[in-house]
This record gives sequence, C-alpha cells and structure tokens, in this order.
Amino acid sequence: MRIAFYAPLKPPTHATPSGDRHVARLLLQALQIAGHDPRLASDFRSFDGSGDALRQERLRAEGAEIADVLLKQWRNGPATERPELWFSYHLYYKAPDWLGPPLSAALGIPYVLAEASYAPKRAGGAWAIGHDATRSAIAAAAVVFCPTRDDLACVRLAASEHARVEQLAPFLDPAPYRMAAQSRVRHRMALAAAEGLDSGLPWLLVPAMMRFGDKLASYRMLADALSMLAAVPWQLVVAGDGPARAEIEHLLAAAAPGRVRYLGLCGQDTMARLYAACDLCIWPAVNEAYGMAMLEAQAAGLPVVSCAVRGVPDVVCDGLTGLLAAPGDTRGLADNARRLLLDAPRRAAMGEAAARFVDQQRSTAQAADQLNLAFAALRTHAPMTIAREAAT
Repeated sequence: MRIAFYAPLKPPTHATPSGDRHVARLLLQALQIAGHDPRLASDFRSFDGSGDALRQERLRAEGAEIADVLLKQWRNGPATERPELWFSYHLYYKAPDWLGPPLSAALGIPYVLAEASYAPKRAGGAWAIGHDATRSAIAAAAVVFCPTRDDLACVRLAASEHARVEQLAPFLDPAPYRMAAQSRVRHRMALAAAEGLDSGLPWLLVPAMMRFGDKLASYRMLADALSMLAAVPWQLVVAGDGPARAEIEHLLAAAAPGRVRYLGLCGQDTMARLYAACDLCIWPAVNEAYGMAMLEAQAAGLPVVSCAVRGVPDVVCDGLTGLLAAPGDTRGLADNARRLLLDAPRRAAMGEAAARFVDQQRSTAQAADQLNLAFAALRTHAPMTIAREAAT
C-alpha cells in the first residue's frame, strides 16, 4: 500500500539528531518491513514553541497552501502515485497536523496517527489553535497508535467512537545492538584504552542530550543521586552534547569528581558499542515520554535504572530488565543503582532478560505485524466512510 508519511514536529530527514527523528525513521522502517511503500509527503514543520497565536495562524495558512498543492499534484498525476493511506507521526498542541485531515478526507483514504497527544488542560491557552487542531485530527483518525498506556485515556476522549485506539509500544531494530553485544569484551577494552577507564570497575552509562529544561533537570537529579554513591566503586560515561553542557559538567564534577568521561554526540553504531561495553544505564527521565535510549540499552543487554515516569514503565520492566524508582525519588534512584552496582550476577541476569524483552516484544518486526493487523481491520470496517464522517 502506498502511504503518505508526515511528521509535523520534525521530519525524518531533519539534520539535527533527536528522539523524534529516530522514531520517525523506525516507523518508516516498520512500514517497509510490513510490505508497504511509505513516502514522505512533506517536510513542513508546524511547531510553535512560544505560544504565539499569530505564528500559529501563519503556520495554519502555510499548511493549507501545502495541502492544496499536494492535492492538485495527486489528482492531476497518475493514480499509481496517489497515496492509499495517510500516516502522521507525533502531533500535539505545539505541532498540529494541518495536512493529513483535509488531504485524507479529500482523497477518501484512511487517516492514521501514531503518538498523537491530547491534553484537555491546554484548551483555551496560548496554544489553543494547535490544541483544537489536534483534537480535530484525532477525531478524524480511523486508527490512533499510542506508544504508552499513559497516552491512551486522553486520546480516547478525543477519538471517534468508530476509531481504533491501541498501544503500539516503542520499538527498534535490535540487530545492531545484538551484534555489538557479541563483541562486548573487545568494545570494553577499546573504550577503556581510549578514555582511561578502569575495566575492573562497573561503568554507568548516561545516553542523553544536554539541553535545558527537562534534560537539565534529569542531569541535576542524576548528580544528586551519584553524590549518594560516593562509597561505591564505579565510573560514569556520558554520551551526549548540547547547549547545557557546561552546566552539566559542573554538576557532575561536584557529584563525581574524577569519575566522569564525556564522549560527546555519538552515532548509532558508536552508541551500540557503548551500550555493549558498559554495565548499567542510568537516567532519571524527568518528564520523559518513554525514553528510546533506555530501550536501546536493553537491546544491547544493559539493565536500566530509572524512574517510573509517564511511559518509562512501557520501556523498562521493573524488577526484570531494570529497576524503577518513583517519579522524582532521588534516594530511590541511588538505592537502585547501588543494588545493581554491588550485584554483578543480578546485573547480568537483568541484562539477558532485557535483550530478550526487546528482541521478542519491542522489535520492528513485531511493530510491522501490529501495523498490518490494524490496516487489515481498516479494510474490513470501511475506513473511507469513517474518514468522511469525521471530516463533516
């Protein structure tokens, strides 16, 4: 099936690495594995981060113009180039979808969403335009895939009674991480030599960008937790970079003097080797949607210590693939890290369970199967009728 793919927050072709770009690419990969032909419909970004109503109006108008051009292009072109389904990824009040609803209705094709967030508390606020558009988009969707159980309840409030609303849990291609784990000893020796690490000590890995806001808040909580582990032997490896780096280095220097190594921004292949070389992934996940880096760590056989925030429990199985403290519980985070740092057999067992969990329940192959089941149900239940009803 020909699928028009669109990501209003950040397209998969964007130059700046991010979790959004990564997940968009994984969705494209899953759609291809499922036997479909996904094509990027547009790289138009509808994001407004400041709550500027005039900017939101301009973005809406720009979106309408782009939609008009695309509709003429598809109507005047060969039918074999026309999409048979529209698939939008990650829309919310700051980044609504101005393209998918009108185009899917005009073409009479199903409108499908993945990671659409609906927050009733945003009604009437600075992003009222985007909030209302997102509510309308969800109402027009024949299928809405939510990455976490945390998202389901609010999305169902906005969805049509005819819509299929279900969880499509975060997923990835486990192959590169599995391959890296098979050469753990070699990767560990290389990292020890390059960064002056003691291979006899446990290595904690922090895979996170260094941005202000929630990321910096997570690093602050991490620094507080690490300061409670001064008597435990470990070293810390930080993979990430960003505008808050100087402040983060200051925080970690005070909390863990002499124990931290900074690797900067790393590509996927380098990250796979890092996961394989280290012993424990730690990240407080302040206001984290779910945390793809923690899923990657587990794919490489690395247990995770984090907090049970929002969708993190959909990524980390508490007590099986890692340990989760209560949200904001710095002492609990430190205590869980201490337990695993001092118990190598338990770390190893959790790491093995983590790799199995990702391979069996969070892979692109499983996601592809779920996508196809939902698409088959659409054909059975006349999705074009549903799309037209929602649009009127």
